[in-house]
Amino acid sequence: MSAQKGLNLTLKVWRQKNDKENGQMETYQVSDISTDSSFLEMMDILNEQLIAEGKDPVAFDHDCREGICGSCSMYINGEAHGPGREITTCQLHMREFEDGQTIYIEPWRAKAFPVIKDLVVDRSAFDRVMAAGGFVSVNTSGNTQDANSIPIPKADADKAFDAATCIGCGACVASCKNASAMLFVSAKVSQFALLPQGQVEAAERVQNMVKVMDEEGFGNCSNTGACEVECPKGISLENIARMNREYLSASVSSQDS
Repeated sequence: MSAQKGLNLTLKVWRQKNDKENGQMETYQVSDISTDSSFLEMMDILNEQLIAEGKDPVAFDHDCREGICGSCSMYINGEAHGPGREITTCQLHMREFEDGQTIYIEPWRAKAFPVIKDLVVDRSAFDRVMAAGGFVSVNTSGNTQDANSIPIPKADADKAFDAATCIGCGACVASCKNASAMLFVSAKVSQFALLPQGQVEAAERVQNMVKVMDEEGFGNCSNTGACEVECPKGISLENIARMNREYLSASVSSQDS
């Protein structure tokens, strides 16, 4: 039984030294890539090839390589995280591509995500949005309640858990023609809005997070739904509707007080 033939590919990779200089697409050839390799393993092979040639390797983010951390953000052939659905770039395998194919690899494109180098972007805007309200203030100095002491309907718990699976990768922003972060922010708002522990700070949370989201330069929701399609965790658009309701309610309440 003969071994499976590897892939010979043409890679068009975005190269950019920093956020001050203009970038451009560079063309590279890689050969005999196993179809069982992950996309990041293919990038590792490319970088080993570039280093052997005395060239600067392609900078790209990665950490867990298990679809958990959300750092492996690449725009592949016009799709965030590539052609797969509900997977991150590190979970994308080369069996999704054909021998002789040309693959275009770019960073996230958004004003709020400036390029640091090559395929690495600065997503600290998400951190600032989270710092504005993506938490629950709890006194844990010996007064922590048992997790089961507050009964929560299973339907609400399931929805909160689904929202909490957001890994903050930014695919929603990269996929949106307005570079909107509404899906990300709404997921973070929803995971608390659905639970009693999040009710105390609910109004302040949604107003502050939306305010910082706008200040960071993210666009408004385009209503096209590309964010949900490209989201590696399948975060639902229902969360955006929930956040809008939370925001409206909080705005009305603040005006009345």
